[in-house]
Amino acid sequence: MDASTRGVTHLRERLGSAVFARVAGPAGPETRARIHETPGPRWFGPHRPIRMVHGDASMFIGGLRALLLQSLHPLAMAAVEAHSGYRGDPWGRLQRTSTFLAVTTYGTAEHAQQAVDRVRAVHGQVHGTTPSGEPYDAADPHLLGWVHVAEVESFLLAHRRYGAEPLDAAGYDGYVADTARVAEALGVTDPPRNRQELVARLAAYRGELRPTTEAREAARFILLHPPLPWAARAPYAVLAANAVAALPRWARTSLDLPRLSGVAEAGVAPTGRALTAAIRWAMAPPRRPL
Repeated sequence: MDASTRGVTHLRERLGSAVFARVAGPAGPETRARIHETPGPRWFGPHRPIRMVHGDASMFIGGLRALLLQSLHPLAMAAVEAHSGYRGDPWGRLQRTSTFLAVTTYGTAEHAQQAVDRVRAVHGQVHGTTPSGEPYDAADPHLLGWVHVAEVESFLLAHRRYGAEPLDAAGYDGYVADTARVAEALGVTDPPRNRQELVARLAAYRGELRPTTEAREAARFILLHPPLPWAARAPYAVLAANAVAALPRWARTSLDLPRLSGVAEAGVAPTGRALTAAIRWAMAPPRRPL
């Protein structure tokens, strides 16, 4: 290996380690080993669509979009505002979410069920009232259903736009069906199992969604004030811009997000594809010598 190749390899390892540390936290290496190296049956086989979607760098954009979209349900936003600690510990929340996704997608069935049980135990303690006096309960199957469909649509859409290997129609229907397995375990009643059902379920929630002060403040925090070093803010801005561009126009308007012209919006997507390709390159496992 010559000096230039070693330099590129070193850069790749540094970038990949930095991104992984942010997403997975200090226990990331141990958690990854436990997820992938523990023998036993899994909820999803190695070629299932959920593994392909959740293993792609497009998840970074999909995750941001999901957070923005989910905030438009006032009951979900009230629960997040009062109980999640997203302002004081946003990275901890991200790491817990990414670990849950990794365990349920790739881990053993036993570990996946344990992860679900922990989340359900937390949800059982999250209840209260919104500033306008509406009661909320994080264990409510209907509210869980909104969080689920907003997340699934966001991950699916981001993978279609930015994924290294977009799936065909049957593959994305399979992805929705795979995620339904996890949603049911979490307490969602009759989650959608294909894209047609997903679209219909999202539309059914539309009348319950509305902007709140808390949702707009959360959007500003997520998009404009991320707790990141300055060197990471430019790449993050690219991810954020693509997440906003992927939202439906009514959601952008509700959150007071800037409206992009058709030309400007078309110009955002290539930056998202380039950055997700760079993240994918940095986080790819090193090739073993032949």
